[in-house]
Amino acid sequence: MPAPARVQTVRWHEFPGVAALQRDALARVLAAAREAIEQRGAFEIVLAGGNTPRALYRALRHAATDWKAWQIWFGDERCLPPDDPGRNSRMARAQWLDHVQLPAANLHAIPAERGAREAAAIYARELRGIDAFDMVLLGLGEDGHTASLFPGRDWGVHPDSPDALAVFDAPKPPPERVSLSANRLSRARAVLFLVEGAGKRDAVAAWQRGEAIPARSIAPEAGVDVLLDAAAGNHGTG
Repeated sequence: MPAPARVQTVRWHEFPGVAALQRDALARVLAAAREAIEQRGAFEIVLAGGNTPRALYRALRHAATDWKAWQIWFGDERCLPPDDPGRNSRMARAQWLDHVQLPAANLHAIPAERGAREAAAIYARELRGIDAFDMVLLGLGEDGHTASLFPGRDWGVHPDSPDALAVFDAPKPPPERVSLSANRLSRARAVLFLVEGAGKRDAVAAWQRGEAIPARSIAPEAGVDVLLDAAAGNHGTG
């Protein structure tokens, strides 16, 4: 997989434990929301799936913010029925979005139940009106994947790559998914990776060595911030 045209700038932030990491993540999200709402009247945020952001989402239930100004997007989705527990959108709703006064029209779930190819095309059309995201939340898999961009697959790194990719051969179940491309995820004012646990240590080390893992393909002009706990880092970075 070729590297992106833009070199990724990474700021590493290591925390002694998960609680401190989550507090910092919450503060960053809310600060980005305040700035975006003040300057542009809306906050365009892309959510990550998986287990790591659950605590952050639960904490956001209690945020003092104008939910009408939040526009919620997703970095990837599994091709499952809308209410399947494996859906990223269902997890975000259960942990957070169903508990706040977010207008239904502001929740932009990927229609992955329609199949990867059709859902990717629909989501790409919906994204046409969005220039740059205000914030993108991402995780890191043990194999270095992020969103549903997996090693050895097309990450969509080129300027003419589609905004949304149909994924048919994901190495983790289910194999059929939809993912925003690296190029689309890189069109953001802020990108925040949340990385927890010793299981991520090898992927973090590969990233820091400069290996071509999918996470390295996200290269916004402003750079990316990686928040990791000591178990995932274990390198003394900060």
